[in-house]
Amino acid sequence: MAAKEQLIELQNTWYQTIPLSEFMQVQPLSFQQQTLTVTAPLEPNINLHQTMFAGSIYTLATLTGWGMMWLQQKLQGFSGDIVLADAHIRYSAPITEAPTASVIWPDVSLASLADGGKVK
Repeated sequence: MAAKEQLIELQNTWYQTIPLSEFMQVQPLSFQQQTLTVTAPLEPNINLHQTMFAGSIYTLATLTGWGMMWLQQKLQGFSGDIVLADAHIRYSAPITEAPTASVIWPDVSLASLADGGKVK
């Protein structure tokens, strides 16, 4: 499956299974095997200070990581539940324009999923 079709499928999966992603208008921008880049417009994610709501920043970061794991499962031919077990975020500056979030996949095999194992 080509990268464009994978991104459309990812966005549809988010919108169907994580309703907040549709409200936020989260959109995957690009995917090249090791890097996923995602964005969301500022407008539906704005707070009273006219900057991006902290919860939207957190959600964008989380969905980007979740999306990379989902794409890698597809690429490597495995399936499994994707669960966020622990997360920490630091807000270093207000966001005043549409953000992008990127994740780079470490060289990790998902083979343990075949036996019902976990991958961290």
